[in-house]
Amino acid sequence: MKTIRFESKEHENFFYSMLKRTGNTDSYHQAFFYCVGISDTTRRNVERIFDFKKGHIRPEGLHEGWQTGGSIRLTRLAFNLWNGYAEKGDERMSTPYEIFDCGYAPYFFEAIRLKYPDYCRELPAMKPQTVQRER
Repeated sequence: MKTIRFESKEHENFFYSMLKRTGNTDSYHQAFFYCVGISDTTRRNVERIFDFKKGHIRPEGLHEGWQTGGSIRLTRLAFNLWNGYAEKGDERMSTPYEIFDCGYAPYFFEAIRLKYPDYCRELPAMKPQTVQRER
């Protein structure tokens, strides 16, 4: 597994403890818990946005009073990476234009890489191309 870039030690500890708690390390769980682990706010409220007994997201958590501008972006991306979730009637709020407009953006790329490891692999180095100039 490639090295994962974490926002903080708390983020890293949360990520691994949630994977252990669920007993699942598939790309869905990795991307979800990576996203919600970025912020202390979403870490504290993880049970409000994920049902551990049923093993699925809780979309109603998007509208709770604890959500901030940043935490709602984290939650929306986590939900979208989980199962393509976009809130009916407010789908535009789940677009990169809306979600990536914050300081968490560098970590969002890492979450996407975790969700789609086969498609987010390192690209081979390109050979320099020579350009023929007309004379």
